[in-house]
Amino acid sequence: MNNLQGKVAIVTGGGRDIGRQISILLAKAGAKVCFNYFDSEEQAAETKEMIAEAGGEAIAVQGDMTKADQVQKMVSACVEQFGQQIDIVVNVVGGLVARKTIEEMDVEFWDFVMDVNLKSAFLVSKYSVPFMSPGGAIVNFSSQAARDGGGPGAIAYATAKGAVLTFTRGLAKELGPKGIRVNAVSPGMIATTFHDTFTKSEVREKVAGMTPLRREGKAEEVAELVKFLASPEASFVTGASMEINGGTYFI
Repeated sequence: MNNLQGKVAIVTGGGRDIGRQISILLAKAGAKVCFNYFDSEEQAAETKEMIAEAGGEAIAVQGDMTKADQVQKMVSACVEQFGQQIDIVVNVVGGLVARKTIEEMDVEFWDFVMDVNLKSAFLVSKYSVPFMSPGGAIVNFSSQAARDGGGPGAIAYATAKGAVLTFTRGLAKELGPKGIRVNAVSPGMIATTFHDTFTKSEVREKVAGMTPLRREGKAEEVAELVKFLASPEASFVTGASMEINGGTYFI
């Protein structure tokens, strides 16, 4: 369904995993996609090739989304390529960084986790909004950790993702009168390199076994939810956090 035909979308962290699947799916739906990546030019090239193979159009822009000047560069590249309009912003960039208890972490680590997960969403939204008009949509990425505090050593990450929920609700109120919707997606355990890196296989198996659907989620399933929130079909949905965790956590 090409329900995003003529739209322009920014996706941060689009080089791999969930960000990649979102970029591909939005492009398949007709949007022109400007996706950001940080450190893997090869993965970004793969994403761009996948979009082209699907008949879509995209550009890849390298940049650190915690730096205002690099965010501005990314947004400028997008509007220069696709016109002075941004319809969809998806703030995927984020991460656990490392598992550390409060005694183990230093101030620099805490600040970095906050920057990667929260400041990045703030900056990308701030510099994209001037190019957005009624009908626009912002989708932020929170986490199940925002609700339940996360696993061992995830206090900084869980705190940042909780702040993303508050940021989402506040921004939804602020931008609602302009006709711009703001929502959040809160994934549980999704099969990505995030858990390949930070979660032991036996823990993943245990969590999947306790999940009502008895499995981990897929990046493609998260992308479908994001596409819905970005589409006209979700025109009366704003300020919401959509949980996608296989029934592991209910609100």
